[in-house]
Amino acid sequence: MLYQLLHRSWEERDGAEAIVVGMKLIALITALALTMSIGVATASAATQYEGKVVSISKERRTFRLHDAQRGTIRIKVTRNTTFQRIDGFRGLRVGMARVEATVKRSNGRWVAIHVERSGGGGHHGGADD
Repeated sequence: MLYQLLHRSWEERDGAEAIVVGMKLIALITALALTMSIGVATASAATQYEGKVVSISKERRTFRLHDAQRGTIRIKVTRNTTFQRIDGFRGLRVGMARVEATVKRSNGRWVAIHVERSGGGGHHGGADD
């Protein structure tokens, strides 16, 4: 359908005007493609939540974390999720506070990249002395 509309309007234009319209169309399509790719990259960026574990589903391998500023989210744990100062998924407990989760959106859900207990008193990314 779009081809038919463009084709009819193309025949009514002279050569120079058709070239300008074609270039504008290519620029518009390129701008739309870039805008969409930036949106996808932003959506897949990692986000960090910190709070209290309010529920755990062992069957689904998910837990709900209540962040005081952002509210409660459900987080999926996969075999690629890393843990620090928590004994893996089995180490999570309802009521556990100061849990930090670095998550990303995947297929419409939050998936944990890394989960840890905050306040460990370590160097947090510093070099070993």
